[in-house]
Amino acid sequence: MCCRISTTVRNSLFTELELVETKRRESSMKVFISSTYKDLIEYRAAAIRAVEGTNYQASKMEVFGARPDEPLDACLKEVEESELFIGIYALRYGFIPEGADISITEMEYVHAKKHGKTIYCFLLDEENQPWLKKWIEGEPGKSKLENFKQRIQKLHVCDYFTTPDDLRAKVSNALSHYVANHHEPDPSSPIPYSPPKPTGNTLPRESFFVGREKERDIILSALSPESRTWGALIDGPGGIGKSALAIHVAHKAADFDRKIFITAKVRELTAEGEAKLTDFTRPTYLAMLDELGKELGADGLEKLAPDERPDELRLALAGKKALIIFDNLETLPEDERTRLFQFLSRLPEGNKAIVTSRRRTDVDARIVRLDRLARDEALQLIAELAAKYPRLDRATQKEREDLYEITQGNPLFIRWIAGQLGRAGSQCRTIADACAFIDKAPKGNDPLEYIFGDLLETFTADETKVLAALTYFSLPAKLKWIADMTDLPARAAETALEDLTDRSILTSDLSAQTYFLPPLTAKFIRTRRPEAVTQTGDALADRAYALAMQYGGGRKNYDKFPVLESEWDFISAALPRLLTGDNNRLQTVCDQLTHFLIYTGRWDEVLWLSAQAETCAISNEDKESAGWRAYRAGWVYLLRDQPIELLACAARTAEYWKDSTPRTKAFVIQLRGNGYQLQKDYPAALVAYREELAIYKSISSESLDIANALNNIAIVERLSEDYPACERDYREVLRIAQKNNDQEMVAISTSSLAALALDREQWAEAEPLAREALTLSEKVGRQELIASDCHVLAKAIVGARYIVPQPAPLQEALSLSRRAVEIFTRLRHPELQSAQETLEEIEERMKDKG
Repeated sequence: MCCRISTTVRNSLFTELELVETKRRESSMKVFISSTYKDLIEYRAAAIRAVEGTNYQASKMEVFGARPDEPLDACLKEVEESELFIGIYALRYGFIPEGADISITEMEYVHAKKHGKTIYCFLLDEENQPWLKKWIEGEPGKSKLENFKQRIQKLHVCDYFTTPDDLRAKVSNALSHYVANHHEPDPSSPIPYSPPKPTGNTLPRESFFVGREKERDIILSALSPESRTWGALIDGPGGIGKSALAIHVAHKAADFDRKIFITAKVRELTAEGEAKLTDFTRPTYLAMLDELGKELGADGLEKLAPDERPDELRLALAGKKALIIFDNLETLPEDERTRLFQFLSRLPEGNKAIVTSRRRTDVDARIVRLDRLARDEALQLIAELAAKYPRLDRATQKEREDLYEITQGNPLFIRWIAGQLGRAGSQCRTIADACAFIDKAPKGNDPLEYIFGDLLETFTADETKVLAALTYFSLPAKLKWIADMTDLPARAAETALEDLTDRSILTSDLSAQTYFLPPLTAKFIRTRRPEAVTQTGDALADRAYALAMQYGGGRKNYDKFPVLESEWDFISAALPRLLTGDNNRLQTVCDQLTHFLIYTGRWDEVLWLSAQAETCAISNEDKESAGWRAYRAGWVYLLRDQPIELLACAARTAEYWKDSTPRTKAFVIQLRGNGYQLQKDYPAALVAYREELAIYKSISSESLDIANALNNIAIVERLSEDYPACERDYREVLRIAQKNNDQEMVAISTSSLAALALDREQWAEAEPLAREALTLSEKVGRQELIASDCHVLAKAIVGARYIVPQPAPLQEALSLSRRAVEIFTRLRHPELQSAQETLEEIEERMKDKG
């Protein structure tokens, strides 16, 4: 009994046959890539990725060294075994073997032509792509290359490339064109097994998902019929969870008959390392459209010309309610991404799409930009992973929080590090071990390389410079700083930074023109682009040194300190670089910055910088500078009422300066006296301060050094309640300060007189003195003086109106007291408790009055 097969069925079978045959040929088809080598390494890598992204095999010179054949014979054999030949030619002719007239590169082309291979040629666009002089060949190669290119251009329609990314896109397009026009079904092949028809939902199964509620709701809103967009674009850095969010939202989206997931991702990272994705990936624009057509039942779509397929798909989608997820579009060349977004902009009504991409694009869709997981969300993810990995389960809460900080809340990094704790053969036993493993991760299992490696070749020279500059900043950096470090015009730097922001490599506040490179990205750039990092680091140090020299200085330079305040994040980023440079330059910067740091309350920075610079001075046998660094650290310990640490600084200073001048020895004595004072050994403190004063008087009669020594004596007299002697010495300090026009010492002595009047409960004298002192201290800008004056003035106001409190003055006292508490808290100042008690007292009085 025989039956007749309908034309429709027969066409369907042949379509399926063609699909199978095409996949079979693609999996075995070789593409030979020919070029000179050293000048085109990044370009060859881009072309190889374009080939291997389509599941073809790339035959390339990189593997010939392992062959038993002679290199030339080996490469010509590869040409014979390849179906396609891709020639990439720049400004080098290449090596000419002994006894030959043409280079190996030209031999490969001639061999391909002789064997009838399909040839695609790509020539450097010399007008639009700068080229290093060392990769431009002179005579006689130059003339041979020109003749070779002329022959190629007569025989082939050549394309011209600029960047590696541009070449990758054009190679990818050439392969798509070849597949569309050369793969015909073989009628003699047996009819293949018919696969099942689409079920209407190809979403991957949803794994554990946490957080992102706000982003989820935005996307769901964009997918509603009332939304006028085609859907949502999710962008963000690599590994941040874009695909997971897209799948999560797609599962929750209602009112769709079909949900179709198509990914261009060609690899994934597991705990064991990178794994290629070949069976389920569609790494080109046309491959994605063909897959969508198959899921919609548009059989034979791949037989149409490439420019006819989008409209055919649009017709197939008419009247349907499909949700399409296009995943990982950053792997597509730019022109293919553009075409896909054009297709999405014409989706028929009722259809929506979600697209994920690391590259930001202005499209007619809701754009959702993912940042790191919030702390509680990341800790939930870690807790979920702990159920799978016992070593992670044993981690303390502190260790889990450290994991969050190190990974910056990146889900991929969190999962990878957790995986190292459970991987067979792994030497990682703790989270700290696994995090440290990132720095020595082997090839093929390096999360930084996985996320950022394919981006390196896409960076322009300007982008590499600005990225290298950003590696030095732990806080958002200003555009001006980046331009200064890179020698780029501000507009060129801004363009590079905006382009990197669009690719989600860095985060930015475009309105404030500030930019931030995540720490793990910065670590990768430092490793892979060390020369650029060194160059920008040198520029950073030079600029910071210039700022310190111009706007830093001693106590009389306070009017310049606001400039350093505005530039401090820039200068602080340069300090680690300065610490590894010339010692004399470093010590000069320390001298220039110390008063600024003390005035602005950056006491922790003084301690850190002084300790580091003291070590550098010792290693350079610079005892003078080592002494100053220990002395300045002692100054901070005095302000913070830490006598043990202060006396340790005094001991080191004395050792460094034992052969120094009388004046510097007086500084050591003063520091020792400060320590006794903090220990409340007032007689010993007075002995030290009077010895200090005697040395200064032997040098000069009315110097600021004398004023400082008298001020120290007066402080001890006040603490000992010898008020007449204290007032006498404070007023002498004020007279000398005014004579020397030293505004800081005038402010200090006026403030001290106000505090003394307060101790004596002389409210009428204390209040005006405190007001005057506060005005002077604000002019100078020294933070702990401002706080102290606010505290004294608040107490004076309250004391003066103790019997009959008045609302208006109490309100002023409340404001002053709050300001004092805020500053003292920030400084971790010993007067904080007293200021808090005053604030509570004022609040109670106002409560009673109210």
